[in-house]
Amino acid sequence: MDFRFSEEQQAAVEAAQAVFGSVAPDSVTSPSLVAGAVAEDFDRALWERLAAADLLSLLLDEESGGAGLDAIALSLVLRESAKVLARVPLLESSAAAAAVQAYGSAELRAEVLSRAGTGDLVLTVAAHGRTGHDPAELAVTAARDGDLWVLDGVQTAVPWAHNADLVLVPARTTADRTVLALVPRVHDGLTLAEQTSTAGERLGELRLDSVRLPARYVLDGAWPWLRDLLTVGTCALALGLGTAVLGMTSDYTGKREQFGHPLATFQAVAVQAADRYIDLRAMEVTLWQAAWRISTGAGGALPVSGDIAVAKTWASEGVRRVVQTAQHLHGGFGADTDYPLHRYHAWAKYLELSLGPAAAHEEALGDLLAAHQLG
Repeated sequence: MDFRFSEEQQAAVEAAQAVFGSVAPDSVTSPSLVAGAVAEDFDRALWERLAAADLLSLLLDEESGGAGLDAIALSLVLRESAKVLARVPLLESSAAAAAVQAYGSAELRAEVLSRAGTGDLVLTVAAHGRTGHDPAELAVTAARDGDLWVLDGVQTAVPWAHNADLVLVPARTTADRTVLALVPRVHDGLTLAEQTSTAGERLGELRLDSVRLPARYVLDGAWPWLRDLLTVGTCALALGLGTAVLGMTSDYTGKREQFGHPLATFQAVAVQAADRYIDLRAMEVTLWQAAWRISTGAGGALPVSGDIAVAKTWASEGVRRVVQTAQHLHGGFGADTDYPLHRYHAWAKYLELSLGPAAAHEEALGDLLAAHQLG
């Protein structure tokens, strides 16, 4: 079996490295030094460079001007973006456009996809529910009213909500099934409240009060697939961030001397760094397993949700351990706001909270294993 990435996937990585190579992770004020979000908008200049490199249309088919690639390719690009803490809605917009492509009508695909692939139309996803702890699909209700759908409810912590053009909102119908509604950011009955993430990014609390949408803006059956893709993408961000932080730690401990020797030569330091390297390799292998299952639809001993649970467990725990060890080994220097490690730590905490606690994923995996054994 060939485990190498394809030529197309490698080309996507090279294009991403060329775009993100000029991004400085310390170019935004520390979230601890400002009131509210670090910036009003995402990095539009970087967004334009991603569009010019055809990295916003990776998941779109050729008919829509895309590359026709898969979740593995997107994860590879997201990994590179997180190494520099790129402030763009790459995951959310790519995933939402892919959902429209897979589940939307021909009319909706023609309206959305080509503009999303060029970056002219920005999409995001409301995936955190009413409180951030309850299922997103239960936070909003959707009911038919003739040729329209009527939406009511609240979604919290919606990334890039104040700057995206369309928000993909999961909602529960009276028939107890989940649909996805593509809601314009400016629409009757929709209001946005200001929120700020742990990383200092601007979020939005989305309130829908009898928001009425044409039926073509509602997708049926897309939510489980989209939820898995968003999760895998978040795991890829955690991997990229952790990789960058371990590199920073290696560089610092190799140069910083104590008692006339580099810190990296001390056994206690080397063992901690080695443990974090093992974390990253586990995060990587579980990520690619989950991305491969989503991309190919390949069967396995367990449903794809089992692979997702394993990847989330390692990403959530791993990224936390990597940044904590980095802070410890950097000493007081790690708290210097002129050095970018503090921003990586803030972003890592946001990713960890977004993924949820590892214990919950382990419990879900245990239930799957028990059900499989009983079956």
